[in-house]
Amino acid sequence: MERCFRDRSAPCSPPPPASPPPLPPPHVLPSPSHPPPILSSSPPSALTAPPQQGRLRSAAAMVDVSKWPLFSLLSPEELATVQQACVFGTTANEAIYITHSNEVFVFGSNSSSCLGTGDSLSTIVPKKLDFLRGKKVVSLSYGSGPHVLLATEDGQVFAWGHNGYSQLGNGTTNQGLAPLLVTANPQNKKVKEVACGSHHSMALTVDGEVFAWGYNNCGQIGSGSTANQPYPRKVTGLLQGKTAVGITCGQTSSMALIDYGEVYGWGYNGNGQLGIGNNGNQLTPCRVASLQGLCMQQVVSGYSHCLALTDEGLLYAWGANTYGQLGTGNKSNHLSPVQIMADKERIVEVAACHSTHTSAAKTQSGKVYMWGQCRGQPIVMPHLTHFTSTDDVFACFATPSVMWRLMSMEHDDFLTVAEALRKEFDSPETSDLKFSVDGKYIHVHKAVLKIRCEHFRSMFRSQWTEDQQEVIEIGQFSYHVYRSFLQFLYTDTVDLQPEDAIGLLDLATSYCENRLKRLCQQIIKRGITVENAFTLLSAAIQYDAEDLEVFCFRFCVNHLTEVTQTRAFWQVDGVMLKDFISRASRCGAFKN
Repeated sequence: MERCFRDRSAPCSPPPPASPPPLPPPHVLPSPSHPPPILSSSPPSALTAPPQQGRLRSAAAMVDVSKWPLFSLLSPEELATVQQACVFGTTANEAIYITHSNEVFVFGSNSSSCLGTGDSLSTIVPKKLDFLRGKKVVSLSYGSGPHVLLATEDGQVFAWGHNGYSQLGNGTTNQGLAPLLVTANPQNKKVKEVACGSHHSMALTVDGEVFAWGYNNCGQIGSGSTANQPYPRKVTGLLQGKTAVGITCGQTSSMALIDYGEVYGWGYNGNGQLGIGNNGNQLTPCRVASLQGLCMQQVVSGYSHCLALTDEGLLYAWGANTYGQLGTGNKSNHLSPVQIMADKERIVEVAACHSTHTSAAKTQSGKVYMWGQCRGQPIVMPHLTHFTSTDDVFACFATPSVMWRLMSMEHDDFLTVAEALRKEFDSPETSDLKFSVDGKYIHVHKAVLKIRCEHFRSMFRSQWTEDQQEVIEIGQFSYHVYRSFLQFLYTDTVDLQPEDAIGLLDLATSYCENRLKRLCQQIIKRGITVENAFTLLSAAIQYDAEDLEVFCFRFCVNHLTEVTQTRAFWQVDGVMLKDFISRASRCGAFKN
């Protein structure tokens, strides 16, 4: 069975080069021999799970990439070119995206030159990385400096950004201003996945070998020592002879998933994030023994906790729990895996990111749960959301609001239900009913009308038979108004001028469509002018739209001189004119 291993790197401010960084937040339990480094909020690393597609699609759920504030800077035309995307950085202020033509663009604040543009200047206008042009990206991850790793389809690895601990793998500590090829090692090895911790890096080759390099103060390189590693080095020990299928990094810890479902961890373990039953750091890989007998298919790392999903959809968690990120109902750390969400249906995906204390999971039926630190609030039990994707949890509730993986955008012929309905409105090819209004036909579907409108549901139930002619004549409303009404049933939107919205308001009132009535009132309010104000006031009174009536009346009083000079004012019937003057007088409109 395919194993999906998601890597999450956490952003953190670069620790001082000479001495180990200070202790992490209060939930961290320091190891006697290896004090943990500063773990700040750095972006997550991309793991080997199949990319979630969204506008992004993930298991039939679409994700709107513009939920991440940075991407709201792009025009619709630019968004349409995006094939893959990732938001990262200590404040989620950097982004990288790849187009359908395999061109790589970056924009954002450019901390530590992590955009790879050759300088340290920030930019809100996307800049192209020509060095990577034409290279198909298969994996991307980032650290806390931040530094960035990118793997291409041909197995090459590129790195840039912060390099204070040789996490770029080029043997130096010079900052990487632009993408450079990681060549020293793995020699002649094709890489299929990369992962970043705070200031260390990992790569997984196509033949299942794991390489690591960079910062090693807690043993996160797995070399058996705490000396920093300037070049990629193969992780051996208990991984020797085993085939890894996934890698992930916590801030200063590393995890690997083996092809038959075993999980191994090494590095910092002050919170029990290695899941081995104690909180001592490990300089070489150790097996998570308490998972024996279970076949893991996905493992993800948070800031200082881990989640693991079995091939039967069971979810286990371990490590730090100060924010409830383990989902156990309390804030106690767990040194060994504990099952959570046992009362829920089968879990099909879990999500975490080394830059956050947030956790998320998706069930077989598409329900998405979140827990941990959500918008600064601790949630100690999995909370059911209205989201359709775990990615949305990180866009809306994680701090920082980074992406927990490299996201793949779909721009194919797939249509959501809403898009399909919109497309088939007034389509002669698929319709089974026509309305004739002012001599023009509007093509619709009886099933849609029955589902969306009580008026039609009652009409078809009481009057309609299969023998009846499939054309309904409408004489009470204009073609433009009636077509807008039917289109609303397919799209939930209305596109009319304020004057036309009056007729639609009449229809909405007749058909008891309260939502449509409110939309019409909004259109009228936003389109009111001196010339049409009195006409709109008359309509509001006629159709018993009280809020709209108050709004239009106040507008007329505020612009009384101009309104009384319009044709609409003098064409109104005497009763209404008298009533308006009386009300306006009571409001003091005629006082000097």
